[in-house]
Amino acid sequence: MISRTTIDNVFETARVEEVIGDFVQLKKSGSNMKGLSPFTDERSPSFMVSPVKQIWKDFSSGKGGNVVAFLMEHEHFTYPEAIRYLAKKYGIEIEETQQSDEQKEQANEKESMYLVSEYANKFFQKRMHETDEGQAIGLSYFKERGFTPETIKKFDLGYSPDDWEVFTKAALDDGYQLNYLEKTGLTIVKENKKFDRFKGRVMFPIHSMSGRVLGFGGRILSNTKKAAKYLNSPESDIYHKSKVLYGIYYAKQAIAKEDNCYLVEGYTDVIQFHQSGIENTVSSSGTALTPEQIRLINRLTKNITVLFDGDAAGTRASLRGIDLILEQGMNVKVCPFPEGEDPDSFARANSENELREYLQENSHDFITYKASLLMDESKSDPVKKAGLIRDMVNSISKIPDNIQREVYLQECSRIMDISEDVLYATLAQIENKDSNTSAKPAKNMQVVKETSAPKKKVDQLYELERKIISLLVLYGKEESEFHDIILKQNEQGEMVYESEVQKARVFEKIFLDLQDDEIEFTNEDFKELFLLLIEKMNSEDEFGVEMIINDLEKSQAIKLTDILMEEEQYELHDWERHDIPVKKKEQGISQYVTQTILSLRRYLVSQKINELVEAMKDVDSEENRTEMIQEIMSYTSLSTILSDRLGRVM
Repeated sequence: MISRTTIDNVFETARVEEVIGDFVQLKKSGSNMKGLSPFTDERSPSFMVSPVKQIWKDFSSGKGGNVVAFLMEHEHFTYPEAIRYLAKKYGIEIEETQQSDEQKEQANEKESMYLVSEYANKFFQKRMHETDEGQAIGLSYFKERGFTPETIKKFDLGYSPDDWEVFTKAALDDGYQLNYLEKTGLTIVKENKKFDRFKGRVMFPIHSMSGRVLGFGGRILSNTKKAAKYLNSPESDIYHKSKVLYGIYYAKQAIAKEDNCYLVEGYTDVIQFHQSGIENTVSSSGTALTPEQIRLINRLTKNITVLFDGDAAGTRASLRGIDLILEQGMNVKVCPFPEGEDPDSFARANSENELREYLQENSHDFITYKASLLMDESKSDPVKKAGLIRDMVNSISKIPDNIQREVYLQECSRIMDISEDVLYATLAQIENKDSNTSAKPAKNMQVVKETSAPKKKVDQLYELERKIISLLVLYGKEESEFHDIILKQNEQGEMVYESEVQKARVFEKIFLDLQDDEIEFTNEDFKELFLLLIEKMNSEDEFGVEMIINDLEKSQAIKLTDILMEEEQYELHDWERHDIPVKKKEQGISQYVTQTILSLRRYLVSQKINELVEAMKDVDSEENRTEMIQEIMSYTSLSTILSDRLGRVM
C-alpha cells in the first residue's frame, strides 16, 4: 500500500488545472477555467476548474471533486492508480507499506486486465529486441518502414513470436491467470486448447489518453490468405474500439497546443507523422469513425483536418465521416494526398518543412472541397447534379450552428452556381423530413437569435443553506468583527434593535446564530456537512478546502464540490434577483456572513407569514382571526426590521 506521507505529498504537489489540462482543453474564465465536458456530449462548455480551490465541477453530468476524483472518473483508475499516476507525473517517489493477502485479493477485475495488457506489451517488446527471430522479422520490418529506434521505443512497438502458445505459456509461468488472458483477447481458449491470438505479428499497443495499454493491433508479415492482414484485440471491459483513437496519448498535448487534429486511417500513418514532427495526429485504427472518437478529439480542439489517400475509395470513405464530425459542431478541413500516396508514404518521402507546407496549402474547407469534387463527378448530367446538390445540403444540415450553416449555404450556392433560394428550400425539406415538422418558406429562412430556455426557478432556502456551507469552507476559520443586531422590546412594547460589536471566528458566529434562532437545515445533505464541518473546525487547528475534500468520503466530497462550484454558473444579478447574497470584491467577510444569515432569517419569517395568511382562510372564529392578524403583524414588523438591516449591510 502507498504510505500516507506519499499521498499527502501528491496532494500538496499536484495542480488540478495541470492534470485536467492533459485531457481537456481549458480556457481562462475569470479566476476559474472552463472547457467542454469530458463525460457528456455537449457543445457549450460547462466543465469548470478552480485553481484556487483545487477542485473541478462538471455541470452537465453532475460529477466533481479533486484531482484524484477526476482521474478515477475519467480514466477509471482506482484510488491507488490515481495516486501513482500523479506521483509519476510530478516525479514523486512512492513509499509503500506491506500489502496483506486480503488486500491483494481485492484488486478489481479491470485492474487485473490492465496488468495483463501491460505485461504483454513488455513481452512483445522484449521478444523483438532480444531474440533472433524478433530482430530478423519484427525489428527489420519496422526499420524498413523507416522508423527510427527512438520512434520504435516511443510507441512501444513489438513482435509476437510465430508460435502457437509461447506468450500464453510465459504469462502463465509468471503467475498471470488464464481468465484474464482470455478476457483481454491475448489468448484464445477452445475446449482444452489455448493459443496466442497474435501469433507471428508485429504489434502496435493501443493506449488510453492517460497512457494505459487497452489492447493491441497486430499486422501479419506472411502472405497467407487465410489470416487477416491486421487483427485487433476483441472488445473487452477495458478496450472499446469505438471510444479509442490510436496515438491519442502521444498527440493530446500537441493537439491542444496546435488547436488542430490531423485524422488519418492507419497505425503507420500516425507513427510516420509523429516521426516527421507532426505530433497532433491520431487514427481511427482502420474502423469507421464514431461519434465517441470525435468527442474524444473535441475535448482537445474544435478543429479536425481529415487526411486521406489519393484514390477514389479513400476519398469517399473520408467524406462519409465528415457528416459525423459536423454533427458534433466541429470545424472540418480535408487534405487529399497525390494519386498513389498515403500519409505514411508521403511523410517518408518529404522533409518536415515540405510536409507542413503541403498540409497548409492543400487543406481545404470541407464545403469547398466536397462541392468541387461532386461537381467534377456530375459534369453535364443535370439529374446527377441535382442528387449531388442534395448530398451537399444534407451535409450542411448536420451543422448545429445556424450562422455557420447559413455561410456554408451561401458558399455552396456560389460554387455550384445555383440560387440560394433553391438551397434553402432543399434544406427546409431535409429538416422537415428529419423532424416531421412543416418546412419554412425558402426565403423566410434566416438566422435568428435562439431564444434561451426559461430560467430554472431558484429554491431560495436551498441556495441560502448551500451558501452557509460555502461560507464555512471558505472563511470558517477566519476571525472578524461582527456588528450584531440584538432584538429587544422597548417600554411601548415595540420591537427595536440595537447594534453591538462582537469578535468571533466565522464558524462560531454562524453556529451560534443558527442555534439562537433554533434554525435547522432542511436539506439532509447540507445538515450532515454542516455538523461535520463545525466539528472539524472546532477540533482541528489547520483547515483548508483541499484538506477537507481529501478527507471526506467520496459522496460527501462530491456534495461539497457541488456547493463550492455551483454558484460559479451564475452571474451576480441572477442571485441578487432572488435575494441570494453574493460576495463582491469590496465586501468584508463579516458583512457577507451577516448578510447571508439575515437573508435566511428574513426568508423564514416570510414563509411563516405566508403560512399564517393561508391558515386564516380556514378560521371561522373572529377571536382566532384577530389573534392571527396580530401574529402576522408581529412577523411583518420583524420582516421590516430585517429588511432594513439588510439594506444597511448591503
